[in-house]
This record gives sequence, structure tokens and C-alpha cells, in this order.
Amino acid sequence: MPAMEATIPATARGRATRDRIVEGATALMVARGVARTSLDDVRDEAGVSKSQLYHYFTDKDDLVHAVIDRTIEAVLGAQPALADLCSWPAIEGWLTDLVTLQVERKAAGGCPIGGLAYELADRDPAARRLLADGYARWEAPLRAGLEAMRQRGDLRADADPARLATATLASIQGGLLLSRTRRDPGQLRIALDAAFAHLRQAATT
Repeated sequence: MPAMEATIPATARGRATRDRIVEGATALMVARGVARTSLDDVRDEAGVSKSQLYHYFTDKDDLVHAVIDRTIEAVLGAQPALADLCSWPAIEGWLTDLVTLQVERKAAGGCPIGGLAYELADRDPAARRLLADGYARWEAPLRAGLEAMRQRGDLRADADPARLATATLASIQGGLLLSRTRRDPGQLRIALDAAFAHLRQAATT
């Protein structure tokens, strides 16, 4: 039976409480994994009662879906160059930003979206759809930028912006996984250098 939709707080205090629950759950689930995080753990982390938790979330899956939304917003919001990817320097700068973030984080943590997808995509269809939409949102600015470049003549007419954007995202995900495993941001740099070279093969000059 599908879970009921979460209660949306009508007051600022209620919204703050719900936000604290989601923030605590996100920190725990990204660090430990969803399966190893109980609702009691979340209550302790957020400092709320059981009745408060169930007032805003019908069950654990409902809370997990809110965590996915929060995680996607955090990942996309941490990329300052994501909004304008319609030139080669802008794309290269965005890829460099991704590597810089991993250097700052000492290559720990990997991709939070990828971590949730690994754990949830095969067991929770609703979570899989949310995560797939998150990946689509991640791809969208690059896809739109490449389409603008194709229309401007910077990209070959036969280039496929959607396929190029997906290939680039695949390189990002693979590079993040290797960087996390090897604790080496240079692994992401290698993957993104290859991704950029692949994109440049579609350039008109």
C-alpha cells in the first residue's frame, strides 16, 4: 500500500520542525545509509518526539523521499557554475568546480545522490523515480547549454546534446566513486578530462 503524502506544516514553527527532522535524517542516511538509520535514530538526531515525527511523515519511506529531495537540492546547489553551460570555458569551469569540491572534501563522501541510488533504486520505485529526476535535473543545464552551442554553430549539427550530457554525467559519477574509494580527487580529474575531450570532439572547430 503506498504511503500517504507527508503533512505540509501550516506554521513557521511547524516548517522549522519538519526541516530539522529532514536535516537530521539526511545527515544520518548519507553517512550511514538508509537501512542502518532507524526512525529512533532520526528522532534523537533531530530532538523531536515520536508524535512529532509521525505528524509530518507517515512512515520511513515518506521520510526517505524527503531526504532524497533535500540531497538533490544540496548537490545541485553546491555547483556554482551549473546555471550557464553554453560555452566551452563555462563547461570546463564547471568540471573544474567539481574537482575543487572533492579537493576541499578530501575525496570523502562521494556523490550523495549516487549513494542513495545504489541503496534504493532496486527496492523503492518511488525513490528511484525521484533519484532519476534528480539526475535529469543535473543533466539539464549541460544539455540546454550544448543545444544552444549547436544552434550557435559551436557544436556540430549532428551532435546529440542529450547523449553528450548523459555521457558526461556518467563520467562524473564514475569519477566520484573512484575518488571516494581511492581517496584521491585526481581520479575525478582524470574522468572529467576524458569527458571534456569527448565533448570537444563534437565541436565544429
